[in-house]
Amino acid sequence: MQRRDFFKKFLSWSGALSFATPFLFKGLVAGDKSRVVQSTDTKVLDSAGRVNADILLQMLDKGLQTLLSIDEIPEAWQKIVRPGEVVGLKVNCLSGYGSTHPQLVQAIIQRLQGAGIRERDIIVWDRLSKDLEAGGFRVQDNRNRVRMIGNDILGFESELAIFGSAASRICRTVTRECDAIINLPLLKDHSIAGLTVALKNMFGAIHNPHKYHLSHGNPYIADVNMLPPIRQKIRLHICDALEAQYEGGPSFMPHWRWPMHSLLLSRDPVALDYSGWQIIDRKRKEMGLKTLKEVGREPTYIATAADAEHRLGINDPMRIEVVRV
Repeated sequence: MQRRDFFKKFLSWSGALSFATPFLFKGLVAGDKSRVVQSTDTKVLDSAGRVNADILLQMLDKGLQTLLSIDEIPEAWQKIVRPGEVVGLKVNCLSGYGSTHPQLVQAIIQRLQGAGIRERDIIVWDRLSKDLEAGGFRVQDNRNRVRMIGNDILGFESELAIFGSAASRICRTVTRECDAIINLPLLKDHSIAGLTVALKNMFGAIHNPHKYHLSHGNPYIADVNMLPPIRQKIRLHICDALEAQYEGGPSFMPHWRWPMHSLLLSRDPVALDYSGWQIIDRKRKEMGLKTLKEVGREPTYIATAADAEHRLGINDPMRIEVVRV
């Protein structure tokens, strides 16, 4: 199928879908603003980097309440997911120790169960089972409990999903198991794409991410996020910025990390990535480094993800509302 024909078919499909479910992102009408919430507490990490789970849960609650303007926690989560759905939590464990914190995942699981999601309807997943293990998660596929699995357990679809420059087999965890996905990326520098936050985290859902790093990942990162099973199912992005990395990524480089003590929450992955870019650049300047653009690693895929062909979110700073709590 030609790119233009595919795009027309996809718009028709997605337009019909938007009437069928109230959960898809709705902040793309001209004049609307996308909200990004930065929830921060300097006490969430002790001097050794250990997480205070109680404070982290409070940060999560405060962040979601502010994002959705809803005071009641169960009601807020029920605006994201509903009982009976299978909810996938997409973590990022590629660099081992510097991974999505298990304590954050546990806090989200606690709140999902409080909103009526059954334990057996929650899946924590990433690229490979060995990545999960390296990140501190215990891999298990008992369908009566919270499952923690890599794509190597269920595998990938046999047929390609195609949009623009992206032609990939999507993991069956996304296509066959999950009704909804909560994206749990990290905030860190990336030696090729500039940075990796919400959009690039979805490379963990496809079989061939190694093919999509040319031209700083542009337009590949945006195109992968346009693949219908991915775009359809992501409901919320919660970026783990308890510790962030401003240089040397995506590998774990402790000498370039800093305790940011924050979570970044949004329903708009483009606004979240743009906001993360500004945070990384500010930290780089603070540490005496050039900006990502100045070193030739501007994350141009962010603008592509916001363009008229993709419309994945907003990258105009005048239309992004950053709320700090």
